[in-house]
Amino acid sequence: MRVLGVAIRAEPRVFTISVLASALYGLMTVGTAQALGWATQHTVLPAFDSGHTTAGALTTAALLILGVAFLKALGVGGRRFFAGLMQYRMQARYRRAVTRQYLRLPLAWHQRHPTGQLLSNANADVEAAWAPLAPLPMAVGVVFMLLIAAVSILLTDPVVAIVGFLVFPAIALLNVVYQRRLAPVATRAQQLRAEVSEVAHESFEGGLVVKTLGREEAETERFAARADALRDANIAVGRVRGMFDPVLEALPNLGVLAVLLIGSVRLESGAMTAGDLVHVSYLFTLLAFPIRSLGWVLAEVPRSVVGWDRVRSVLDAGGSMPYGEAELKAGSPAALRVEAVRFGYEPADGAPAADVLRDVTFEASAGRTVAVVGPTGSGKSTLTALLVRLVDPADGSVLLDGVDARDVRAGGIAATAALVPQQTFMFDDTVRGNITLGLDVPDERVWAALRLAQGDGFVAALPDGLDTRIGERGATLSGGQRQRLALARAVVRRPRLLVLDDATSAVDPQVEQRILAGLRESEDSGAATVIVVAYRKATIALADEVVFIEHGRVAARGPHAELLERSEGYRNLVNAYERAESEQAEQDALDAESADGAEDEDGTGVEETGGVGGRA
Repeated sequence: MRVLGVAIRAEPRVFTISVLASALYGLMTVGTAQALGWATQHTVLPAFDSGHTTAGALTTAALLILGVAFLKALGVGGRRFFAGLMQYRMQARYRRAVTRQYLRLPLAWHQRHPTGQLLSNANADVEAAWAPLAPLPMAVGVVFMLLIAAVSILLTDPVVAIVGFLVFPAIALLNVVYQRRLAPVATRAQQLRAEVSEVAHESFEGGLVVKTLGREEAETERFAARADALRDANIAVGRVRGMFDPVLEALPNLGVLAVLLIGSVRLESGAMTAGDLVHVSYLFTLLAFPIRSLGWVLAEVPRSVVGWDRVRSVLDAGGSMPYGEAELKAGSPAALRVEAVRFGYEPADGAPAADVLRDVTFEASAGRTVAVVGPTGSGKSTLTALLVRLVDPADGSVLLDGVDARDVRAGGIAATAALVPQQTFMFDDTVRGNITLGLDVPDERVWAALRLAQGDGFVAALPDGLDTRIGERGATLSGGQRQRLALARAVVRRPRLLVLDDATSAVDPQVEQRILAGLRESEDSGAATVIVVAYRKATIALADEVVFIEHGRVAARGPHAELLERSEGYRNLVNAYERAESEQAEQDALDAESADGAEDEDGTGVEETGGVGGRA
């Protein structure tokens, strides 16, 4: 009742109109029985008695029946239209509410909830929550109709009414048993829908891993197990419905038979007329269908409650980020300071969070470039998320221009800072659409951002240039091309703070150096303060200062050359990266030489190369 009350309070006018239309239908249902009874008593039986009838009598009976039928049809149409309108409005409203809540909730909350479950919350659970709204107005109208019918039958013949009314307690009792049997299996089916969605999403998201490691059969079996469980749960729901539905359908008909039997006895004794018997019998016949509407509402209630609970778990989720009213100045590069920051991720099982960063303190003066260096798992990516306030630190603060990020107004950080993450995401859109993301900027500015990201060359070579669609997740582009588009996406907004989380790892070292050098020198980047997570020594050397993070702490700070002298851990790490790159380059060169030699031996290498060059 609380769930249905939410919908009624949200759409009072629509609900009222639909209930009034349903009440009109109920009133006209009783009116149909009255009309047939009147026509039988005043038109049909006199015609049998006298052997003839008049046009006036036939016209009166026909107009009475047609008038009642028209009003009944009007009630049916109004009830269905406004009930559907109410249902779809509530579904749309709560889909938007869930989606807005997803946007408000911090990244840490999303990391604890599978994507498949979130999709199920916004779709299947919202639909289930408001499924009872379609039959609800009819069920409310049925109550009105039953009251009118009960009064009409009692006034017609109390004895027949008492016999007929015995069917209603039986239906009510059967519905109670029905709901108790159906509720647990319906709940299980709703939960399994979310689990199937989770497995499917993981399989699609990890399609590359599944294909390259030959896990198709294992993934198929994993999905089949959940799908089979969902099938069995739905069959269990169908089995319960199949057991009770025929009985619920039969009870009103049994009531009609009882009324006819007792009514025929009463008719022979003269206690009631033939018109009264037709009236009462037809009324019980019509009541069978509306009474079932109560069962439809009750049948949807278990799924509705489960869906509502799952939707409310999202809407009531805590952890949304509070915002202040502070404004950040525009124009010049931002000054960044990180003070005694501590942060840890909360596990999904609710266990205490283990610290990833501890007492991290450093600063980047306006317009400077700071490289963040550290071994894998030291917390570099977590630090970048803190800098642009994707998450808030458990202790300490991140300050931009001396203002705590938590005190900045909503949207202020996004207008000031831009993050280019390790994993670039591309939409199934054009190159222009992926760079601007709806931002109203001229193409000249887009091309300037592409030039700075060293991406203008390959974009110009695409069939339609900026208007080329790049496929889902940028499937038609290489990893380096996607990274350069992601960098252009950030640069085109001219951020005052630009955070690069290993954002150029997929491009050549020479290209990476040109990109970083361009960020330092070009006005197209807005002369931003740059924080770059880097590995290559040549890239690190371009930074004004290096922050070396080890085991979640700042182990050393200073210029690159100075750290090489005084920090053994930094020196070993950077040299290890350089040795690994050199070894990989040597191996690539040997592989290329081996391939060239194999081509020369079969006499095709030089000719094929020359042929390609000639065609080019």
